[in-house]
Amino acid sequence: MQGLKNWKDLWKEEDGMGTIEVVLITVVLVSLVVIFKDQLTGIVEKLFEKITSKTNRF
Repeated sequence: MQGLKNWKDLWKEEDGMGTIEVVLITVVLVSLVVIFKDQLTGIVEKLFEKITSKTNRF
């Protein structure tokens, strides 16, 4: 029963909530990057092409 009490205490404890929030946000962001990888790669490539073409003019 001691283990169950520790889990209840852990659940009620709020010190680790900030860490859990950061981990959940990180998981969501990584998931979005994985899902939209092709679209993000295309956007970044177009952006670098524009930057390169504009810097070559000077």
